[in-house]
Amino acid sequence: QVQLVESGGGLVQAGGSLTLSCIASGNIFSINVMGWYRQPVGKQRELVAAISGGGRTNYADSVKGRFTISRAANTVYLRMNSLKAEDTAVYYCNALIQRASAVRGDDYWGQGTQVTVSS
Repeated sequence: QVQLVESGGGLVQAGGSLTLSCIASGNIFSINVMGWYRQPVGKQRELVAAISGGGRTNYADSVKGRFTISRAANTVYLRMNSLKAEDTAVYYCNALIQRASAVRGDDYWGQGTQVTVSS
């Protein structure tokens, strides 16, 4: 069994900062890409940022220069600066994880953490 557990969401004023964390645990052999997605109310889930096992990063245009994704061992972080009201959403952690007993990786999701930016 593999679990992704997020933390760090909350309410912040526009212009403020938050850091999200996501820890992967369980019967893990290797972790490939880790990333963060978000889903505002009434909208589709979208990629915010992703980081490969080698440290290559990818960001949505809307967060470039404001958000930074990083990872250490089985944990991925999302540092969010200069937050805007339009960043309000449920943020989900995602990871491509190969279990010790598996021959390939599978997609795993966290339960989501709410980020609310007040204007």
